[in-house]
Amino acid sequence: MKLNKIKDNAGSRRSAMRVGRGPGSGKGKTCGSGMKGQKSRTGVALKGFEGGQMPLHRRLPKHGFTNIFAKKYQEVTIDRLQRAIDAKKIDPKKEITAEIFKESGVVRRLRDGVRLIGNGELKAKVTVHVAGATKGAVAAVEKAGGKVVVAVVARNEDAEAKAAKTAEKKAAKAAKAAGKAKAAKDSQAGEKDKAGKKKAKSEAKADSAPESKASESEVPKEKKAKPAPEAAPEASDDEGGEG
Repeated sequence: MKLNKIKDNAGSRRSAMRVGRGPGSGKGKTCGSGMKGQKSRTGVALKGFEGGQMPLHRRLPKHGFTNIFAKKYQEVTIDRLQRAIDAKKIDPKKEITAEIFKESGVVRRLRDGVRLIGNGELKAKVTVHVAGATKGAVAAVEKAGGKVVVAVVARNEDAEAKAAKTAEKKAAKAAKAAGKAKAAKDSQAGEKDKAGKKKAKSEAKADSAPESKASESEVPKEKKAKPAPEAAPEASDDEGGEG
């Protein structure tokens, strides 16, 4: 192998579309953007716009609502259950629960539970534990000699993980609040100690002040000695002779 012979696999690199190169290319003059105006620009969405008049989706009356708390069930038909039994993925002698449906591959995830739907015919006698079932499904199971037990099944993994996460958050929040309360209590105690020390110091100072004043009043003031008058300069002999 030589460096000048190294190349990518066929089709790994595609050349960019050449636009504005004549009508024969199909992307000539307007480069695939159509005519002039707002719609020839990118980032423009005018779906539902009717020129300013009230659009249809706002003129029509509204009714009903979307239930945000609605349960999401995994639906399993009677036919699908029978096929799983025929393939020996599910043992009809044991009680069939949502976990068995998941382990056998009949459903991928449990969500809020399994709901049995009456589509098809059941030959085996089974006892099924589900979160919900239609009248037709119950009738088909009972016709084969089986029984349907309807019980509300909460989400297993999601609910537990969510509950654990919520508990951790609550614990962390409580610990943080306790730490803040302790810090505030300590700071208040420190401020009280400081205030008490300051007050005791000021009281001690106030008590010592009158005693010092009384001692000063008892001691007589010493009379300041007057400075001696300066002696007159003596006359020199020279001065007397000249006189």
